[in-house]
Amino acid sequence: MTDLSDLPPFWPAHRARALRPALPLLAALALWLYAVRHTDVSRLDDYGLVTALHPGFWAGLVVLTAGFWCTVRDRRRPGGWPTAYVLGLLVMERATQAVLYPTPLYAWAWKHDGVVDHLLTAGGLQTADRIGDMAVYDQWPGFFAAQAALVRLLGVDSAAMYMAWWPLVSSLLLLLPLLLVYRTFTEDRRLIWTAVWLFSVANWVGQDYFSPQSVAFALHLGVLAVVLRRYGRFGGGGGGGGGGGSGRRGQAVWTVVLTVLVAAIVISHQLTPAMLVVSLLALVLLRRHRDWVPVVTTVVIFLAWCLTAALPFLSAAMPDMLRAVGDVGGNVETGYGATPTGAGAIATSWAARLLSGCVLLLAAAGVWLQPVLRYRARPLLVITAAPLPMFVASSYGSEMIFRVLMFILPGVAFFAAAALLPKVRTLAATEAAEAAARARGDARLCDADRVPARGSTGDRFRSRFRTGFGIRVWGPLPVLLAGTLAFVPSYSGKDRVNYFPPQEVALVGQLFDEAPEGSLVVAANRNYPLAYASYGSVDHYWFLEDDRSHVDEIVRDPAGTLATDMAGVDRPSRAYFLFTQGQLANSEMNGQLTGAQLGSVLESVAASPRFRLVAENSAGAVYELRQAQEAGGTRGSRRTEGTEATGKTEEEGGAAR
Repeated sequence: MTDLSDLPPFWPAHRARALRPALPLLAALALWLYAVRHTDVSRLDDYGLVTALHPGFWAGLVVLTAGFWCTVRDRRRPGGWPTAYVLGLLVMERATQAVLYPTPLYAWAWKHDGVVDHLLTAGGLQTADRIGDMAVYDQWPGFFAAQAALVRLLGVDSAAMYMAWWPLVSSLLLLLPLLLVYRTFTEDRRLIWTAVWLFSVANWVGQDYFSPQSVAFALHLGVLAVVLRRYGRFGGGGGGGGGGGSGRRGQAVWTVVLTVLVAAIVISHQLTPAMLVVSLLALVLLRRHRDWVPVVTTVVIFLAWCLTAALPFLSAAMPDMLRAVGDVGGNVETGYGATPTGAGAIATSWAARLLSGCVLLLAAAGVWLQPVLRYRARPLLVITAAPLPMFVASSYGSEMIFRVLMFILPGVAFFAAAALLPKVRTLAATEAAEAAARARGDARLCDADRVPARGSTGDRFRSRFRTGFGIRVWGPLPVLLAGTLAFVPSYSGKDRVNYFPPQEVALVGQLFDEAPEGSLVVAANRNYPLAYASYGSVDHYWFLEDDRSHVDEIVRDPAGTLATDMAGVDRPSRAYFLFTQGQLANSEMNGQLTGAQLGSVLESVAASPRFRLVAENSAGAVYELRQAQEAGGTRGSRRTEGTEATGKTEEEGGAAR
């Protein structure tokens, strides 16, 4: 009889332990799949996706976060598991909307799709005398030209075919440069991946959508990674040279890489090059980053573009830009039409503020609790603080506070993660050098953290806080759970504004398909899909962006005032009034007109003999002005006021997620 006791086990115990981290990850993804299959988004309320999500989604986030922390804090686990958990987090965070909604979110994403479509149709860049204020996009065409090439390469009709998945794509693009930046200062896997996790859940600002900023931000981090690793003491480059001819050749290669990355940023986005310049200028002030090549390269390319291709826009915008310098209060003010209104909008706005505030406080605590990082990661600390003076420079269409928050977030997440750990380890090479110094009896380096063995009262208090009555007792898991759950209302709480059902897309598409060249489309605001379709041949007027006094006139006499504003369109062109649910949601939740006021505007137009119904469905209605030949003077001025705002910035309003 054969003795089976000597045979090796079919599933060795060590292999089972190695695969144990897969269980929470698979369970979380299974809960997510079940939740998205049982979530109904047809009737969103003022809390957006928050109240529509199936409870299984929230349970999946809890399981995923718990599994991540249990895995990342165990140094015996293979290094690939934290990567798998972060990828799972990005799928649950950034792909949920693409799976749930049948159409792409966000009016500004639809606007950028219109720019790409116009570039494909026109076959090249155009000037302001051809397309008015929309020429600003042709003066920073990098992103749009790349997307036009991608549309042709994929053989799809438009970028709308894939832009719903862009938040996931752009978030994945951030991973590599983010990891390179963090690994410049530490090899502590716990710190690196906890920082990546916190960055992902705190990045609610909403600039990951189909926009130039999403790509420019990833390139910005890429430039910083190259500079930190190849031009400073850590990278062995910089002003010190080294390595003879091979070292100079290697540095020349990295300079070429840097030039390509900077050029891609400069031709794609207005604000990111300025953020990059202030960050690089701050770095050269450090003793370990005295190489001026990166900052000079960036400034030269930036100025060259501003003085050539971007000069028409900058010449027109310069007076307003100069007036904004120093006006900190005005630069951080949201302004009319950007004030959260209603219980849902206010609650989600406060969730975002609390999430950002808590991460900022954690970062401050991390800087205080981890003295080693104040020394070893000082360049990252400087880069984190560098964008703050931009509050003084510009309002960026009431967006500067959100953009600054986004640009400081990589460093903030790193130091916030440090606050959640009892002790962090710096680079192995640094630790080895310090160990050798201790072996030689060098009293200046008595341990790897540069903290004296018998430190001051403050040092002992910090140590006690970390290990006795602070973070270690309560554990970082509740903090990670709170941040991960708070991301959902912060990011998806305004989906009632940002989601356009297929009926609304079809209604607006029918309008622009039928509108003759030179027509005028009047709407309450620009929050509807395809708003910039055919912008080279169709004019727009959004009356809620007009003077408040004129808005009051429209509320008092909707049909009469709008008919006057729309008069003067010569046949065969037409003047249309468009009303959609997206405009209604945006107006109600951002403090413009109430639902009752907009409803009375629609009722007045519908009852007026001056208008006739062209198209209607459950998402809105389109009316045409019957008397398009009458008095045209007023309408022209109103149209101009309504379209001036389109050229202020690349994507004004982009953070109102």
